[in-house]
Amino acid sequence: MVQSMPDASPAKWHLAHTTWFFETFILSGQLPGYRIFNPEYRLLFNSYYKALGSHPLRQQRGTFSHPSFRNVLEYREHVDEAIERLLAHEPSPETLSLVELGIHHEQQHQELILTDILHAFWTQPLRPAYAPPPEPASTAAERLRWTAHPGGTVEIGAPDEGFAFDNERPRHPALLLPYRLASRLITNAEYLDFINDKGYRRPELWLSDGWDTVCREAWSAPLYWEKSGDQWCEFSLRGMNPLHPAAPVSHVSYYEADAFARWCGARLPLETEWEHAARDHEIAGNLLERWTLEALPAQSNAEDQLFGDLWEWTASAYLAYPGFRPAPGAVGEYNGKFMCNQFVLRGGSFATSASHLRATYRNFFPPHARWQFMGIRLASHER
Repeated sequence: MVQSMPDASPAKWHLAHTTWFFETFILSGQLPGYRIFNPEYRLLFNSYYKALGSHPLRQQRGTFSHPSFRNVLEYREHVDEAIERLLAHEPSPETLSLVELGIHHEQQHQELILTDILHAFWTQPLRPAYAPPPEPASTAAERLRWTAHPGGTVEIGAPDEGFAFDNERPRHPALLLPYRLASRLITNAEYLDFINDKGYRRPELWLSDGWDTVCREAWSAPLYWEKSGDQWCEFSLRGMNPLHPAAPVSHVSYYEADAFARWCGARLPLETEWEHAARDHEIAGNLLERWTLEALPAQSNAEDQLFGDLWEWTASAYLAYPGFRPAPGAVGEYNGKFMCNQFVLRGGSFATSASHLRATYRNFFPPHARWQFMGIRLASHER
């Protein structure tokens, strides 16, 4: 039940909330005779759905000493059994769509559990490790190359068939100018060059709000970096270890990614550019199924690491696509209500399941956020 900051949630809460999702949006209205496990849970484990009534403040989740963890697991078993009964009796396409949405929602929280555990362990003075130390990795990253893309009018967004979140639709035309995309993510060594060039002390590199954040928060390196003498170390799910120079730099905010790109004389990709470049690539890479629990150095050519390793900041604000309409009812609050003060990330991380990703997938976070598994890919205008 540890909650190390307001943006994080206890693992127990994640388990209960994903269970609550199936009970609230599916079972209570779709399965005749379904017995609500505990009516008080409707309020307790509601995250932010205003149409369903009030809910506790997010920063209070770590105070939920009751129900017990055992009771949460009983709640989960109760709901799982009811979902199995529902699926055994030819549910409607609408019900199946909600079940599929619930599964993807749970996959999102599976990743969030890992990010939240990492932050909780970081704030614990003993710095415990979630997993054993990493295996020896490659000492060098693939040389960064640039791939040119001609641009033009392209189709962006998910097609009508198959699963996608509502914020990925409708599919629509977008005009792209010719652009270039870097062949891999930026490494720790490359980001260290930015730090050594006084990147965190040069206001001309930063957006105004970003510079204010650097000064207010006293940032001088990515989250989870720590310097001891002349040696940089990084805390990860595998504990505190020496910084791996060839691994992708992680836990940087949009502000840091943008400042680094500016320092390089480059920029961050638009989300439309990223999707256009990734659309024909297989959903494969360093994803959750490999259970590496860390981002790994790039070892191949041609837009490597497009999927997996780290979520990649784009220069695109998180906004509705032309013609976007949220789903009817409370479930319509899932994505649309956050289309303000956020930036889009693409591609997934080592904690994202392969079955959860698509080239059209739009993740989003506020520009100051650093606790998610976030990295940097550069882009530039075609020369």
